[in-house]
Amino acid sequence: MIGLVRGIVREKAPPRILVDTGPLGYELLVPMSTFYTLPAIGQEVTLRTHLLVREDEHQLYGFATEEERHAFRQLIRIAGIGARTALAILSGLSVRELREAVLLQDGGRLVKIPGIGKKTAERLLLELKDKTGSLQPSGTTPSTEAGSIGACAVEETVRTEIVAALLALGYSEREALRAVADLPPQTDTASGIRLALKSLAPVG
Repeated sequence: MIGLVRGIVREKAPPRILVDTGPLGYELLVPMSTFYTLPAIGQEVTLRTHLLVREDEHQLYGFATEEERHAFRQLIRIAGIGARTALAILSGLSVRELREAVLLQDGGRLVKIPGIGKKTAERLLLELKDKTGSLQPSGTTPSTEAGSIGACAVEETVRTEIVAALLALGYSEREALRAVADLPPQTDTASGIRLALKSLAPVG
């Protein structure tokens, strides 16, 4: 089991990144909450990881904090919640927000996330109800801040990356294009994804 990856960020195409550890380069899928904390390309990063093994693929997932990884593992244990949906949940909600939704049994925060319908949200909240302690933030903080990611010089490239990230998370092309339509011209990829997800999130 690969539990941690430390190396140089070589590529960032959210939600997929490439980390060069020296002899090997690891391709990981990360939630947007982790993507926001990534350093610039060429800088070092340390990520907790979860290796998902299936007959047709081995996929490595990366997380900035232990509580994110633990929440991911709790989510994929729930029937009907696959890794992609778990990643989308952690991209739309922080671990703290997910814990609050479970405590309040508030399905409204979940149903706007791609892949989560009303029945799935109800089942997810019910199954996590007695496990909210496992979603309690442990106090671990990422070693880098989202602000360390430099702005992209080409606006169209940034918009393309943001749309690609939203499509990968399960949003429709129409939703993705609408979300990026009013982004400021100098918005970098990470900030743009954050703003786009915020505009797509349920109100209230």
